[in-house]
Amino acid sequence: MARKSGKTSKLTRETILAAAVKLADEAGSDSLSMRKLAAALGVEAMSLYNHFANKDALLMGMADWAIAQIPLPNPDRPWQDELRARAHNARAVFKRHPWTIQLMVSLPNTGPNVLAYVEATLAVMTNAGFDLIDADHAWNLMDSHIYGFTLQELNFPFAPEDYAEVTQAHLHLIPADTYPNLRAMAEKVAAREYDGLHNFAQGVELIIAGLEGESGVLPES
Repeated sequence: MARKSGKTSKLTRETILAAAVKLADEAGSDSLSMRKLAAALGVEAMSLYNHFANKDALLMGMADWAIAQIPLPNPDRPWQDELRARAHNARAVFKRHPWTIQLMVSLPNTGPNVLAYVEATLAVMTNAGFDLIDADHAWNLMDSHIYGFTLQELNFPFAPEDYAEVTQAHLHLIPADTYPNLRAMAEKVAAREYDGLHNFAQGVELIIAGLEGESGVLPES
């Protein structure tokens, strides 16, 4: 009993979050429970509640931890460069910790790192001349691309290097007389003339180009 008490006394939010992130990286956040987390830490589950009120609070803490791994945008630099860097940096973190996206879109994340991340992003846009509402639309548009693309990428049903063979095996399901454009594209994939994979950077650049004034509402750089 003394040994278990000693472990509990050394328990901190940081050690709990580190263990929770490790478990989520291995098996996903859906598989995470306070009981499993306590077992991994060698403590009683009730001791976790001294640091997190409930599982949702733990999950929000994990999301806040993950967002802290993304460098904050710099409001004093060109907004295009900062929005571009933010997108690529966020995608890299979300690929390392795939559970983060679900937590970001399903919980009311108000941790200090999330708030600082949003504040810095808004500052980048407002410093460039966007009003607050347009700035909010802009970064949410970019985040929709980041989240959606990364989720598709993480859940793609086969390895990219196998895509050509898989496409070749299923060409008979795409008759050219019914789906001429789709069949022509599939043939290019099967022949390895085109990898068939979506391009994250291209999407980022299209969004930035649109924000540079294509709508006639948002400011040019």
